[in-house]
Amino acid sequence: MVIRLVTFDALHTIITPRLPIFIQYSQTFEPYLGVLGQDALKSSFKLALKQLQAEKPVYGDGARRWWGEVIRRTALGAGADPEAVERNIGEIVPRLLHRFSSKEGYKLYDDTYTCLEQLKTMNIRTGLISNTDVRIRGVLDDLTITSFLNPILLSEEEGVEKPSREIFQRACDFTGVQAEEAVHVGDDLEADYFGAMNSGLRSLLIRRPGPEGEGEAKEVGENLAGLRMVEGLQQVVDWVRRENGII
Repeated sequence: MVIRLVTFDALHTIITPRLPIFIQYSQTFEPYLGVLGQDALKSSFKLALKQLQAEKPVYGDGARRWWGEVIRRTALGAGADPEAVERNIGEIVPRLLHRFSSKEGYKLYDDTYTCLEQLKTMNIRTGLISNTDVRIRGVLDDLTITSFLNPILLSEEEGVEKPSREIFQRACDFTGVQAEEAVHVGDDLEADYFGAMNSGLRSLLIRRPGPEGEGEAKEVGENLAGLRMVEGLQQVVDWVRRENGII
């Protein structure tokens, strides 16, 4: 069965933070909370994000309040003075939300634009399926790749999130493509790779070597044996070519 649709995860797949997220948090926090340790911020952010994803999936209470709580817990977990956090959180949250709504906070990987262009010339549909909020639309616009991606399915708007079968099926229904004619590319083993596989799509797990891959959703000791993996987006194009008999 030929591939007619390629869907991508967003963060750590086709876009990446312009600086590591904990550094951008540190820069934003500093005028209000002083200097916080980067290692502490890194672990605190990861913990806060994991907690909120479990407590309030799909941005329960709204994305702005959801991210505000992630930011508050990150600061406190990194050792910030609680009184200073409460006094300044009303200014810190909008600054960080704005920063991560545009190319100020994010950039494309070097191979993103070329990959999307090549798939387009092959008459392959491309879309986005991301467990994120609507601010990512501003990022995609700012990075000039929105025109390549149709549909763009965001968990905040859809009310469901990966690994739910429903969000993958919506992408197929929107494009009129059968699940077995689609492949999903992402960095999260459960949400992206197995979520797509269990929904009838094919999957490619991206694992970029070196510093570019540091932000990916990796777990210590994860078993990747037998998985279809790529080290960059050019390998996605090459894989689609082989599957469609173009090479």
